[in-house]
Amino acid sequence: MKLLAGNSNRPLAEAIAAYLRVELTRAKVQRFNDMEVFVEIHENVRGEDVFIIQSTSYPANDNLMELLVCTDALRRASAKRITAVVPYFGYARQDRKPGPRTPISAKLVANLVTEAGAHRVLTMELHAGQIQGFFDIPVDNLFSTPLMVPDIKANLGTDDLTIVSPDVGGVQRARGFAKRLDVGLAIIDKRRERAGHSEVMNVIGEVEGRRCILVDDIVDSGGTLCNAADALLEAGATAVQAYVTHGVLSAGAVSRIAASSLERLVITDSIRPTEGVRVADKVRVLSIAPLIGEAIARIASEASVSSLFD
Repeated sequence: MKLLAGNSNRPLAEAIAAYLRVELTRAKVQRFNDMEVFVEIHENVRGEDVFIIQSTSYPANDNLMELLVCTDALRRASAKRITAVVPYFGYARQDRKPGPRTPISAKLVANLVTEAGAHRVLTMELHAGQIQGFFDIPVDNLFSTPLMVPDIKANLGTDDLTIVSPDVGGVQRARGFAKRLDVGLAIIDKRRERAGHSEVMNVIGEVEGRRCILVDDIVDSGGTLCNAADALLEAGATAVQAYVTHGVLSAGAVSRIAASSLERLVITDSIRPTEGVRVADKVRVLSIAPLIGEAIARIASEASVSSLFD
């Protein structure tokens, strides 16, 4: 196999390469003066099984274009199979029409990746599982539970622990955590007045005297988590932490979390952590390199990927 890294998350690509004990493919992924993306691959990839490692995180459009241009370069260089490894799939929150005359951008991105020449997509914790159906090529959607559940057991234990979904849409994810940990489950009922703002309404489930862990796929502004933590403490919870897969953490989010009642936020490096995230006392980062690396190895050897979660 060969691994090609874009610029979105070079440290993660290097960690995946180290796990697989292979070298990253020598390539130039750069910009012209007008910010056009230019890709030049400096190794022969004819007949090779190539994996492009590129999250479509901020700046989302630039990183998406890098992924597309890299895919086209590999297709024209006669790579046998091209797998787009997208740890964080941008535009996933636009998976349906929330109102009239609005796009389904996740479907558009799926079309772009497919038409560029990808044969397969490997991603992690899609915001909505049905996005897999937007692609006409195979999609492997990894979950963070194999990383986070052992971390919770090692650092927090399971006594007096309750897993909490910050909204109704995340109940299935939270139930998976609760089942693996053999602990209780609660749900935050919230009403979102407009994009980026949420209002917590009430807590469904028993949390009084319990240590609570909020689990979610994406933390962006941090408002939902902070409001949920306040609601849980008001309902009698003794402490609240959060485990979230994708740390988007847009402007002001780290400060908001630092000032909140959350004891700690644990995220993964699916999105390259900023300097503010790295030095934040309340934020800890788990590496997904072993999980992604193992999935890549299994795809390359035609072994089962789903067995990773058995």
